[in-house]
Amino acid sequence: MAEPLVVFDNVVKRFDRFEAVKRMNFEIREGEFLAFMGPSGCGKTTTLRMLAGLEQPTEGDIRLAGKSLLNVKPHERDTPMVWQSLALFPFLNARENVEFGLKMRGVDALNRKRRALDWLERLGISEFAERNVNSLSGGQRQRVALARALVTEPKILLLDEPLSALDAHLVIRMQAVLTKLQRELGITFVYVTHSQSEAFAMADRIVIMSKGEIAQIGSARDIYRTPANRFVAEFVGRNNIFSGRGTGKNQIATGAGTFLLNEDVLKDAEATFVVAADLMTPSLSRPKTGNVVEAQFLSEEFVGAMVTMFLETKGGMELKVQVQERTIADFRREPGQTVYLSFDPARAHVLKG
Repeated sequence: MAEPLVVFDNVVKRFDRFEAVKRMNFEIREGEFLAFMGPSGCGKTTTLRMLAGLEQPTEGDIRLAGKSLLNVKPHERDTPMVWQSLALFPFLNARENVEFGLKMRGVDALNRKRRALDWLERLGISEFAERNVNSLSGGQRQRVALARALVTEPKILLLDEPLSALDAHLVIRMQAVLTKLQRELGITFVYVTHSQSEAFAMADRIVIMSKGEIAQIGSARDIYRTPANRFVAEFVGRNNIFSGRGTGKNQIATGAGTFLLNEDVLKDAEATFVVAADLMTPSLSRPKTGNVVEAQFLSEEFVGAMVTMFLETKGGMELKVQVQERTIADFRREPGQTVYLSFDPARAHVLKG
């Protein structure tokens, strides 16, 4: 197996008495797209800033290509960052902004201009090369910031919520641009975001953080279908979470009923399992077999072809079901309507923590 490009080795970061990052150990593979997600204050941006050299670890080591970064200054690391604010120079035009990093490296004017124009061309905005950046649209400025970061051809690119200020339709377009660039160039991208859709659409692996610790690392599918613990299950996706006690024979008794699972559950042991909203099937009549939950319809959220139904059991447990609108076009949905939700035992995932 190839050596990892980046290694976080027992990294701790404290601000006075506050421990922002707690004993972090993970690796970043060369050429992968890695995304960090988590609630505000979880430590994801601090982790990115330590890799950039804008913060120093209190303990531990960070290695890039096998070499420690502890005594390497930010401008010497070859880890450029694309900021949420973009941080473009308003007194320079688009080309001059892209040239800036090359100028700092002593590249001559002719080569600076050639390489800057080449990157603006790659990002589809060469026609705006001589325009002041303040006259460009949000999406165009975003591409200038990317070109400025990539013109030095770094091994790794850091991105701190770079799409958060864009309109929804521009976000989708820029996701495609970023993914295409990353695949074509083979540059390692490390991306911090609050957006699940962004991370799931682009990243090879996702790091979910909570209170300064890594809660789970895995592919989008792994995290969505098999969350490692209750925090991940609640944070990611629209999971229905059932808690109860094992009754033997792979069954769990919960406040919403007793359910059969495909995973072993010890008798009398406390256990929690999740079923994703899109893996539950609604019906107005009670299914004769399988795992069934009786609930009352509360409301729904309609988004294009998809509908998310919100329901509640008699015990007060809230449930969510996500289905294609065409499959329930004739399904009567009124507040208080009794709905039966069924799911396959194989679709339930028992949480380990």
